[in-house]
Amino acid sequence: MLDSNTTRLITKALSASIANKEIAGANFMVIEDGQESWYHEDGYADIEAGRKMSRDSIFRLYSMTKPVTAAAVMLLLERGEIDLFDPVSQYIPGFKNQKVGKNGELVPVTREVDINDLLNMTSGLVYGGADDLAGQYTEALYQELNRRLLGTNPMSTLEFANRLGEGPLAFEPGTSWQYGTSADVLGALVEVVSGMRYGEFLQQEIFGPLQMSDTGFWLPEDKRERLASVYQDDGEGGLIPFSESPLGVNHHMDREAAYEAGGAGLVSTIEDAAKFTTMLMNQGSLNGVQLLKPRTVQFMTSASLTSPQQQGFNPWHSLQGYSYGNQMRILTDPGQAGGLGSLGEYGWDGWLGAYFANCPLERLTILFMIQRKDSGTLPITRKLRNIVLSAF
Repeated sequence: MLDSNTTRLITKALSASIANKEIAGANFMVIEDGQESWYHEDGYADIEAGRKMSRDSIFRLYSMTKPVTAAAVMLLLERGEIDLFDPVSQYIPGFKNQKVGKNGELVPVTREVDINDLLNMTSGLVYGGADDLAGQYTEALYQELNRRLLGTNPMSTLEFANRLGEGPLAFEPGTSWQYGTSADVLGALVEVVSGMRYGEFLQQEIFGPLQMSDTGFWLPEDKRERLASVYQDDGEGGLIPFSESPLGVNHHMDREAAYEAGGAGLVSTIEDAAKFTTMLMNQGSLNGVQLLKPRTVQFMTSASLTSPQQQGFNPWHSLQGYSYGNQMRILTDPGQAGGLGSLGEYGWDGWLGAYFANCPLERLTILFMIQRKDSGTLPITRKLRNIVLSAF
């Protein structure tokens, strides 16, 4: 159990972050050996309404959705329904006859993107915004997705994946690593293999069995008042509300959308997130439910990149020491991590600051939930990690 001095330091750091307008409010949880050892909440879920953070506050996970998508693919893997070296075009025809951008021109790929590439972000698929052909194509596709998202002709999860496949890749599959839309394609792949909408598959195969009752791609009306508001820096050291919908995500969560983003779309509570992370820590088991088999979890939480692929891999701004595998960072060199770390630690975070880290050596989980634009891992996240890990 965390001692009183450690919890005092955590409380002090969180309080200072809120007072300094770095964040509006937060949920924070530490789990030891599969059991919650400490929980703390502070600040506001909605500053304007005066609504404080609570244990059942609901958060947009954004990229913390990605490990859930990896788990869904692991279920298909251990059931023999897919092979990781299957070409993606076997399931999603848009990935046939792909081309890659080289020196401003498009040339045929030397091999097709496979499922393993999607899991490890070595597919050549990228997010929009870059100046290369792949980035420009993806940016235009996201703009169309956003325009159609809540209209009469919305783009579906599968259509989005097919359209991604029809566009140029940033590099030859398997030759490099770049963060991008791979997890969104994995969500579509699960739809094709299972014959279900992606959200239905997750509910039936993961959220239901783990009793994650507040996790999904949209919220019924009776839960929306628990959704935490999103804030952004006002440029003057304060916070103002942020309400846009980037990456085609159903940001307001007030209706069921046709596009369910396997890389960014889920909302959840800290308690639900704890069930998922504890399942992984327990080698696939939670409360008598064996969701994934132990060997599957061992594979899912292992580093997968080769040395050439790690060039340019940079999951946390300037931090080094991490490899990547199955939609998560994996710490392979704690001495390069820019702070305290645990060998074999794995996890991920989201664009608005939702964060988890599992540390198998210590049987320790750290969960942190905030909602601030462009936060990823803020300084407060790293400070809290250091406080907790220093106690072990």
